[in-house]
This record gives sequence, structure tokens and C-alpha cells, in this order.
Amino acid sequence: MSAHEVNFDGLIGPSHNYSGLAFGNLASLKNAKKVSSPRLAALQGLEKMRSLYRLGYRQGFLLPQSRPDIETLRRLGFSGDDRSIINKVGRQAPELLSLVYCASSMWAANAATVTASIDSWDGKVHFTPANLVSTAHRAIEHPQTQRCLETIFSKTQYFCVHRALPSQQRFADEGAANHTRLSQAHDKRGVGLFVFGRDANTDLSRIRFPARQSLAASQAVARQHGIAGEAVYLQQSAEAINAGAFHNDVVAVGNGPLLFFHQQAFEAKSQRRAFSRLAEHMRFQPVCVAADKVSLQDAISSYLFNSQLLAGSDGSLSCQRLIAPTECRDNAAVNTYLAHLVNDHSQPIRDIEFVDVRQSMSNGGGPACLRLRVVLTDEEIAAVNPQFLLDNEGIDRLQGWVEKHYRDLLTVDDLKDPDFLNECYTAFDELTQLLVLGSYYPFQRISNL
Repeated sequence: MSAHEVNFDGLIGPSHNYSGLAFGNLASLKNAKKVSSPRLAALQGLEKMRSLYRLGYRQGFLLPQSRPDIETLRRLGFSGDDRSIINKVGRQAPELLSLVYCASSMWAANAATVTASIDSWDGKVHFTPANLVSTAHRAIEHPQTQRCLETIFSKTQYFCVHRALPSQQRFADEGAANHTRLSQAHDKRGVGLFVFGRDANTDLSRIRFPARQSLAASQAVARQHGIAGEAVYLQQSAEAINAGAFHNDVVAVGNGPLLFFHQQAFEAKSQRRAFSRLAEHMRFQPVCVAADKVSLQDAISSYLFNSQLLAGSDGSLSCQRLIAPTECRDNAAVNTYLAHLVNDHSQPIRDIEFVDVRQSMSNGGGPACLRLRVVLTDEEIAAVNPQFLLDNEGIDRLQGWVEKHYRDLLTVDDLKDPDFLNECYTAFDELTQLLVLGSYYPFQRISNL
């Protein structure tokens, strides 16, 4: 039975803005309150999807979430129709508009944790939406994430979409940004590598920024998916978190038997134990980037490890490709390292493709943040809602939709304008018509247009 990696990228929504809401995300904080370009952001994301499709990869997408999230504002005590609520919040608590307008669901690596059917207890592909409880603007995402996943992966004989874990700090879960499936081949049983920032014994006084993923959350997801006996747990280093690695995918990325990581990514004792276990399951290939070659600061600012690590276009894991942000090309130390890497035949990365996702990067998300990787068999791919699997024609349709509805420039102050709410609703309404989804979004079920 053949299996393939399918990347489902988050379609960037029309309210993409720079509000600087994510403490510990240095790029987000650095660019807070700057002018964003929702149109350019979405087009850059779609062009990345097109690039992968042209290279021969299977490409899908996830819907942007309904923004503003008026239901959250109602729960916070605001009443009236949607426009009047925006007016009230703009006058009384404008800081809440950034929270409910945030387009952060674009970073699909945080949408969920995924277990391939060959690895799970019941032979189904399992998804657990991340509760994202560590940040208020993302903690509101998981109900819509669950609905999106259930729409795409609706056939329950193949797929199981769980509810998010309880929204408590003990079970703080950030999704696939802290999980990597490692295996000898996509169609061979694999191991879930769960990276966590804290457990019951972590000295939190050593950590400057939030350690967002808890060990308890990773263990709970592994139990849900029926892989607890095969899961491997590995602790992020306090040094990496303090330098701005708010998720593990900022300092490590893996595919097949390969784990590509920075020397300072993990706690040393935890790394030795985890690597030993991984070696028991496969011909594990750790590729460590030494700090004297690429500093932790350069790795994080360039998002070297937030590149997508892909099998070759033919599915070969012995000849892999790195989809890196252009910031890696622009960073002298990182670019020099990558030039040497592709000529090092002791490891399988043979090709580097640079993509421009600067609008996303300015908010703290690189190529890997934008995608949820799902390993699927041919039969499972046929069971996916075909509206969410892309070819050039499908990408053209989405680009046309973006160009029609998205603003070229958006400021945080623009969120106070009720007319912007109508722009977003109109865009989402037309998107659901393009995809023949009916009344998908909450506002469509109680129309305010």
C-alpha cells in the first residue's frame, strides 16, 4: 500500500494584520502595529502552494477562520448586531479587536496533531485540534479548526477528528509544530516524536518566554491516537525557548528517518534518551547544525528550521528537498551552510528551493508554519473532500478570489471600521460559494449581510 505526504496549507484570511499578540514570538513583537498587506500575504501563500504543486507534490489547503469572531465578543458581554458590536468594542475596548480579527489560523502547523493510519490503533488517520491555550487570540481557534477538519476529512471510515484537549495550561497543546512523524518510509509504521517545553519537573524560573507545549498534552494526544506505546518524547532546551523558539519547528524539522535540528534545540539528557529510542525503530538519521556554523540567533531570525522538509518529488526519502524562506538566502551564515549541506552526501538533503513568504515571516511564521502535513494512502486521498485538494486551476480560482476581496494595506486602526467586517463577510460568503460548502461560517447561519 503506497502512502504520500500531503501538505494542507492555511489559506491566509483577509484580516491578516500585525498586532504583536504572541509573547515570545520575536518577529511578531518586532513588527507589531506595522501596516500589513492581506492581499500580498495570501498571494505569497498561494504561490508557495503552486510551487510545491509544480514540483510534483500533493497540495491541499485549510479554510481561513471566520473573522472577526463575534461570538467571542458576545461572550465577553457585548450585545447587538455584528456591526454595532464592532462599534462598541472600538470605543470601549479596542484592544479586543486585534484578538477577534487575528488571522493566525493561517499557520496550519498549529491546527492539529496528525497520526497516520498505519501508526494508529484502529487503522484510521487521527486529528486532534490544538487548544492553543497559551495565547488568547489563538485559544479561540479550535472549534472552527475542528469543523474545518471534519469538512475536509468527513468520511469516518478513514478519518477520526477528535475534540481539542481541555483548555487548561496543564494540557497546553500547540499541534504539529511540536510533533514530527519519523519513519523508514511513508508506508512503513512510524514513530511520533513529541517535543515539549515543560513537564512537572521543569524549572520555569529558567524560562523567559512561555514554554507552550506541555508533556501532559503530548501524552494525551498520543493516547487519543492509540500510539502511546510508540511515542517518543523530547524536551526543548530552555536556551532555545529563551532565544525565541516558541515552537519546536523553529529549531528542528524532520521527515522520514531524518531529523534536521540545531545543536541547542534540546535538553541534552532528554536528547540522548530520545535519540536512542528512535534508533531502535529505524535507521535514524540525525543531522545536527553546529552553533559555530549557524548561531541560534541566525537560525531563528532566518527560520532555517521552519523550512518544509520534503521527500523527493518521486517520494524518495534518500533524496530530500528543503523549501526555505528567502530570509535563509539573505542570511550569509545560513546561506553558506546550506550551500555546503547539499554537497554533503552523508545526509539526504539534496536540493534547496527558496520561497517568498515575507508577510507571514513578519508575523513569525515561515513555510513550515503555513502547512499541516498529513501522510495518506491512495485510498485515503480519494476519500478527502476534493474541493480542498489543489491543482493549477484551483489555485487560480483562489487567487482570483483574493485579488477581488482583499485589501492591499491594513492597519490595526482599520479593525474599528464596521465596513471592514462586511468586507470580510462578503469575501467568506463568496469563498463558500466557490467551494460549494453552503452555510459553513457562523455568520452565514445568522445572516448579517
